[in-house]
Amino acid sequence: MKQIASFTINHDVLEKGMYVSRIDGDVITYDVRMKVPNMGDYLSTGAMHTIEHLFATYVRNTEYTDSIIYVGPMGCRTGFYFLTRNDISKEKAIDLVKESMAFIRDFEGEIPGSKKRECGNYLDHDLPEAKRVAEDMLCVLRDWSEKDMVYKE
Repeated sequence: MKQIASFTINHDVLEKGMYVSRIDGDVITYDVRMKVPNMGDYLSTGAMHTIEHLFATYVRNTEYTDSIIYVGPMGCRTGFYFLTRNDISKEKAIDLVKESMAFIRDFEGEIPGSKKRECGNYLDHDLPEAKRVAEDMLCVLRDWSEKDMVYKE
């Protein structure tokens, strides 16, 4: 079987950040890497779940809503995939992720979509940990630019 693209990335040198994972037609897949792979520190399921709800809610409520394809966690619990149409520039995609992380860091109140009738695992949320992860990502992405979005070999 053909090896999928995400398994060809050298996870031994991958650091926290935001990378262009692939481009398929008019869709760009970004790798929003929040944890260094294979270092024993992973996103907890509660924090990851909360980040998913808040990240997706934020980006889908911007002027770019029609160009947002998907926001979702990686199974390895080290980050998120963020898929957009290519009418959003890479610099704007970075800005959207930074804005989303600031939204998560500052969020108070009921997590959107976290009621039992809205969510398949509504009890598994961790807002305090999600806020810590978001604050860390804001530091990581502070000076991030398009030139930083390329995987190291």
